[in-house]
Amino acid sequence: MPADSRPRRLLQAALTVALIGLAGCVQNPNSVFHSRTDFNRDVSWLFEIILIMGTVVFVFTEVLLLYAIWRFRAKPGAPRPEQTHGNTKLEILWTVIPALVLAVIAVPTVTTIFKTQSRASADAVKIQVIGHQWWWEFRYPDLGITTANEVYMPLGKTIDFSLATEDVIHSFWIPGLGGKRDAVYKPNSGWLKHRQSNIWFTADSTTPDVFNGFCAEYCGTSHANMRFRAMVVTQADFDSWVAHQQKPAVFPAAAPAPAPAGRRAAATPAPAAPAAEGFIGFDRSKMPAYTIPQTPIPATIGFDTTLVGDAARGATTIAGAACIACHTVKGNPMLFGKAGPDLTHVGSRLTIGGGLFPNDTKHLASWIKNSPAMKPGSKMTTMGKGQYDPVTKQFLSLGLTDQQIADIVAYLQALK
Repeated sequence: MPADSRPRRLLQAALTVALIGLAGCVQNPNSVFHSRTDFNRDVSWLFEIILIMGTVVFVFTEVLLLYAIWRFRAKPGAPRPEQTHGNTKLEILWTVIPALVLAVIAVPTVTTIFKTQSRASADAVKIQVIGHQWWWEFRYPDLGITTANEVYMPLGKTIDFSLATEDVIHSFWIPGLGGKRDAVYKPNSGWLKHRQSNIWFTADSTTPDVFNGFCAEYCGTSHANMRFRAMVVTQADFDSWVAHQQKPAVFPAAAPAPAPAGRRAAATPAPAAPAAEGFIGFDRSKMPAYTIPQTPIPATIGFDTTLVGDAARGATTIAGAACIACHTVKGNPMLFGKAGPDLTHVGSRLTIGGGLFPNDTKHLASWIKNSPAMKPGSKMTTMGKGQYDPVTKQFLSLGLTDQQIADIVAYLQALK
């Protein structure tokens, strides 16, 4: 072994430990170690106590170890050390000390567990969370609202989440606001009255903002793609958002005659939806960079972006497409499906595809055209004419043309 081999390896190990330590000091936006909610503060407090006590125990034992190594090291001419078999005092000491340390740690641990597992206050905003493969459904039972992949919460108000699943086990997690909790029970099996899973917290130490949410329990092919956004807004904005969500989809009841299909240079613009009053959703331009989806569109999905969609024509097209089997749009009697996300106000949402893509024309058109290619395992069928279906392993001879998809996109974007 080269003379400098051991020092060099020790130096490399020390640098590695230092880099890990520095990385741990960086406040990642998706870290749980923020003080934005009571849940975060309770967990951080417990973590700090255990970390401090663990550090003290580590230093104490390492000092004893190093002292023993130095004090009883081999010396030239020294006699063989006396062999001892048992020492009652020492054995009692090294049993009692760890027991005391564990007892001290147990008190704050049990206290925090009981607090975070307790029931929320009676005046908390109640939200039912239902996990699907691979998207999230949010219901506000006291307000008559259903949304998908986006949950709004008022600043300074306790939120009580009741968790369920429509298929396999999922785990609800908003790291920037609170801990995670598994969704195990199905909503049609008495989950509201019996063994429901709950988690609650109060976002009381943050300004209005957007946070990333995830599924933290492996649930199948697109587990990593099962995301959502959590919005913390002022009470006034929340009330305005609720009032808007309680209304049917905003779309002209008597739209002008559909414009002729064509490209941007020759097409007549689609009818504009009436201007919404008040706060209807978080401003896209104010989203933090880490909450904006960056998932690329597969190269196999091509779409003619020069086409102009017509919302009125799209409303007719979607009523004759497979969309009616899975989606609901309040105010449109043709769309009352329950298998997929509620699309009543989809035009005001920030993301699509289970939080995987931004909600803009290009991504929405590509999603409608071939969602299984956009998101592996997607339950939504391939709808674009000529597209390769990853499920059936065939190219679609029938399906929606790019113009029809552009019309449907225009209609969905009008649903503010």
